Amino acid sequence: MDTFSISQISQFSGVKPHTIRMWEQRYGALKPNRSEGNTRYYSNAQLRRLLNIVSLKNAGYKLGELGAMPDEKLNELVLEEQEQTTTDQTDEYFVLQLIAAGMSYDELYFEKVFSHCLLRYGMTDAYSRIIYPVMVRLGLMWTSDRMPPVQEHFLSNLLRQKLLTAIDSLPPAEPEADKWLLFLPENEFHELGLLFAHYLIRRSGHQAIYLGANVPLQLLRNAVADTGSDRLLFFLVHNDLPENSRTYLDQLKDSIPDKTIYLSGNRDLISQLKTGKSMIWLKSVEHLEQQLNA
Repeated sequence: MDTFSISQISQFSGVKPHTIRMWEQRYGALKPNRSEGNTRYYSNAQLRRLLNIVSLKNAGYKLGELGAMPDEKLNELVLEEQEQTTTDQTDEYFVLQLIAAGMSYDELYFEKVFSHCLLRYGMTDAYSRIIYPVMVRLGLMWTSDRMPPVQEHFLSNLLRQKLLTAIDSLPPAEPEADKWLLFLPENEFHELGLLFAHYLIRRSGHQAIYLGANVPLQLLRNAVADTGSDRLLFFLVHNDLPENSRTYLDQLKDSIPDKTIYLSGNRDLISQLKTGKSMIWLKSVEHLEQQLNA
C-alpha cells in the first residue's frame, strides 16, 4: 500500500484534514497527487514527510521553515532531534516517529526510536503512552477488523518482537504462584494487548500460560483442566455483532465454571455486553495491575 487518502494521513499524523490542506496551501508542506476524478492522494514518502513536519513542529520549529525544506533536510533534523536528550521530547514525538519507521520499513530507525522510549519510560509506561497510541493510530487494535496494510503488519511484528524479548528477560515464577491462562478466542488474531498482559503478569511474579490467538473453546477447556489455572484472561479486539459476543461469553462461562475470568479489548463492543459477576472487565493497564497486586 503506497497511496493514502487525506483522512488516512490525518489518522496517522493526528492532524485534521482541513489543517493539512491549509499547510499545503500556505506553506507548501505537501504536494498531493490527484486522481482522474481530482481526488487528493498521498504517497508513502509524503506521509513520512508529514510525520516529520509534525514531529519537528512539536519540537519548536516553525511551519514556514519546515514546509520549504526538502525531505532530506527534514530527515536530517529528525535524526538530530533523536541525538538530543529525551527530556524535551513528548509522547507524540515518539508515536509519530515509530509510525514513520513502520511506514518506510526502516527497522534500524525503529530500533533507535524504541530504545529512546524504553530509556525514558520503561516498558510499562512505554506501552501505555507510546505503543498503545501507535496501535490505535494504525488501527491494529480496538477498531474494525479490516485487513491492515502491509506496513501495519511490519510495525506490529516489530512491536511483537519487543514484547517477547521483554517477557523472555523475566525470571520464572515460583511454583506456588497463581496461574493465569491467556488466550484469544476463535477468529481473534491481534496479540499485542495479550502479550503486554503476559509481560505484566510475569513481572508481578505470577505464572502465565500463553495459548495465543484463535483458540477453540474445546481446546481452552482442555487447557484449563490440564493446567489447573486459577484465572483466565482474554481479549475481544475486532468489531463483532454484540449478540455473537454475548453467545460466546455465555458458552465460556458455562464451559469453565468456578474460575475468575478477565476480559479486555474493544471498549465499544464490551460496553454492550453483560459480563456478570463471574467476569471482570479490565478497562486499563492500571486495572490489571490492581488485580495482580490484590
